[in-house]
Parts: sequence; structure tokens; C-alpha cells
Amino acid sequence: MASMEKDSVSGQYTTGHEWDGIKELNTPLPKWWVYVFWATVIWSIAYWVAMPTWPGISDYSRGMLNYSSRNDLASELKAQKQSRAKYEAKIAALPVDEVVKDKDLRNFAMVGGKVLFNENCAPCHGAGGVGVANAYPNLADDEWIWGGTLADLQQTISFGVRNTNGNSHVSEMPKFGTDGLLTKEQIDQVADYVVSLSAKAGSSGGGAAGSPGEAIFNEQCVACHQEGGVGSKDVGAPALNNNIWLFKGGKDAVKQVVVNQVSNPRHGSMPAWSERLDETSIKMLSVYVHSLGGGK
Repeated sequence: MASMEKDSVSGQYTTGHEWDGIKELNTPLPKWWVYVFWATVIWSIAYWVAMPTWPGISDYSRGMLNYSSRNDLASELKAQKQSRAKYEAKIAALPVDEVVKDKDLRNFAMVGGKVLFNENCAPCHGAGGVGVANAYPNLADDEWIWGGTLADLQQTISFGVRNTNGNSHVSEMPKFGTDGLLTKEQIDQVADYVVSLSAKAGSSGGGAAGSPGEAIFNEQCVACHQEGGVGSKDVGAPALNNNIWLFKGGKDAVKQVVVNQVSNPRHGSMPAWSERLDETSIKMLSVYVHSLGGGK
């Protein structure tokens, strides 16, 4: 290490450090850089005094400006709520059937309903209401077990299906196989007939008119599913003549699902959203869901 000396070329003093004959110059920082550095130091001190900075055990320093991003958010939400208030008030005052007749209200309900659907319904029914096979029904078709009018949808969304709410839809299909109401052979015959209703050929030909399967269906199933398997929204009995199935099977999918449901049916449940959402929100949801499958 050499001693500090003045470099003959640059005129700058060296630091006294030298490596392989190369001497390090003691060049001062540019003045603009020094000024910027001290400006940032002063700024940081001012920010520390003016803004919330230091956390405490149960609170934090408020700063001289008492700024709060949470308060800003609350103000923005309040402003948005006020801007929506006139539309929400109109929706609250009108039956859901009248809401869709007003273009502005319908558009507002569609946008709000989509947001509500994504927040509350999509986890089960999927984005856009496409449903989940073997679990949750598709809302993007025109098959509505409990009715597809706006009023029907409002009722279903409000009170749900098979839950603890006293106004919920309730239906239960008998366990024809588990409870011994029908033999395995009879279940197979009625399954063939049900398959034939949706224009699917039965594996054993039991779906033909006048077959044992038809006789069993007329005796055991018509009361709920109606003649020809058209279904009934009054008791939540799905149509069996349209080839729309919630539960899927294996190789012989349609036949297998019918056999399973007749033998030991599965019953889904839906929460009563009136216990979580206000009436206006439910009306907007009804309008949006109604639009997914065309409604009735």
C-alpha cells in the first residue's frame, strides 16, 4: 500500500490504495449527488413526522397529517354507495318482474348480480353458472327444477333447498332399493324406461311402451315426475325426458345414474341467502341467474 499522493495525470489525491500499479483516486462525489442525498434525508425526516410510521404494541403513530388509507377507502366506498343508492332504492321498491322492464335498472342489476354471483355462488355453481358434474346443477341451461321464472328464482335464492330455513324448498326421493321398495330387477327395468324417455336406448329393451319398466314408473314415479317424466316444480321433481343429468355414471352413464338414484338417491342442499344478503341483492342475483339460461 502506497502513501497518499497527488496523481500527476488527474490532479486528484490518491487514497493510498494501490493494486498492481493501479492507484485509487480519492475523487469526491458530484455535488448534485450530495444535494440529492441530503434532500432525501430531509424528506425522510419530514415524512416520519407527518405520516403514520411507527408501530406500537396496540396502536401506531398517527403523524401530524393524521393520514389513513383505511379512511380513504371508507370515503370511496361511501361515495360509491351513494351513487348506487338511487338504483338500489328503485329495485327495492319494485317486484323483480318489473325490474327487468326498466333498461337502466336491468343493466344495473345484471352488473351487480354478476359480482354477487362470483362472490357467493361461483364456488359451487362455477364461473358463469356452468355447474359441477356430480355435485352442483348447471344454471346456464334452461332446466330449472324449482321453476325458472324470475319470481321462482328469487324464492329459491332467498330460502334455498333442504336447509334449516322454514321456507326452504324441501323434497326427498324414496330409497327404492335401500328400503326394499323395489327389487334389483325392477329398478333395472324402470331405469331402462327412464332412459328411453330421454331418447336413449335401454340396455335390456325395458324402456319400450307397455314394458314392465313403464308399469313400475306409472305406479311409483308418476306422482312426482309426472306422466312422460316431464317433472314438476311444485315438488322439485326434475324432468326425466330431456337428457339433462346432474349425476354422471360410467360406461353406461345414463342408465347407471338412474339405477343409482332410484336405489339410493342423493339429495343436495342450498343455503338460504336471505339470511346473508338483503332483498335488493337477491333481486339482482335473480336477474343475473335468470339471464344465464334464458329463464322461463
